[in-house]
Amino acid sequence: MAITRFYNVVGSTLPLVELLSAGSIPSKINSILITNIHSSNAAEITLSLTRSTSTGSENFKILNALNLPSKTSILIDDPGILKIDSSFSLQIKVGGSDTVDVFINT
Repeated sequence: MAITRFYNVVGSTLPLVELLSAGSIPSKINSILITNIHSSNAAEITLSLTRSTSTGSENFKILNALNLPSKTSILIDDPGILKIDSSFSLQIKVGGSDTVDVFINT
């Protein structure tokens, strides 16, 4: 199944972006790289898993309101964290006018 692997997320345009929808999570994600591309401002990011249930929804944070300094990246490559059940969607929330690039390696 083909997935989108590269994203440019701008908080003021669309603060919450679904990176992978439920049912489209590949069987193996090797890594997720998030890069703050702003030249001077930190970016606040939240990376989470969400799924619908019969009583509402469940939301689990992988990163919660992480303050990522300008021109830096965070690499998530722990196989235990990246083994995601396909009933979840993977979402990123970016604060204000922050801009990040996201690369998903499968």
